Amino acid sequence: MLIVNFTLANVNRTILKSVFPVRKYEKQGDYKMSENSKPGFSAKKPGTKLTILTITRVALSAAIICVLGPLSFHIPISPVPISLGILGIFLAVYVNGWLFGTLSVLIYLLIGFIGVPVFADFTAGITKLAGPTGGYLIGYIPLALIAGFFISKFERKIPLHIQGMVIGTLVCYAFGTLWLAVSLHMSFGAALMAGVVPYIPADAVKMAISIALGIPVRSAIRKISA
Repeated sequence: MLIVNFTLANVNRTILKSVFPVRKYEKQGDYKMSENSKPGFSAKKPGTKLTILTITRVALSAAIICVLGPLSFHIPISPVPISLGILGIFLAVYVNGWLFGTLSVLIYLLIGFIGVPVFADFTAGITKLAGPTGGYLIGYIPLALIAGFFISKFERKIPLHIQGMVIGTLVCYAFGTLWLAVSLHMSFGAALMAGVVPYIPADAVKMAISIALGIPVRSAIRKISA
């Protein structure tokens, strides 16, 4: 598993480097990169400047989602499994902020769509999107954007972090419920009962875990950035 994580991290970092080359800043006070300088953060908190360490964080975050995403548990009353992927997304936005946290999610989805079994129950492929749970995968994107925005905007206000995660999760639920209803020819209410209500306690636990783990990590990143 460690080898897989290391490989995914290297692949993701290579992709990011090719798409977003590391910029060199010449002005005094900005982050500088030279052959003899050590990579570092350019801001006091995870922001939008791309550095070697930012690329590494994004790659590792995508790898963590890839590890947690396939781990799922089924309940008899619903075709939708309880996946740990949302926990990985919350951790990604805590570590990277809204922009690069969402980028981690996009990389995760891309890896799954090209055939690597990183979705729930170790599934993969673009056909997964056409299945009953495809809407939840698409809902991961606004989930990361909304939760990441609240976490980045309201740095030290945990109640607002929770609010952002709740709103983002509700939007993810909406995408998933609509597609579940369409694909299985269910009413919206029936899809809501099958694909949302049973999962609320588990998602609340994921939020609590992400806060407990994410805040100390984010604080450590801020100290390194200072």
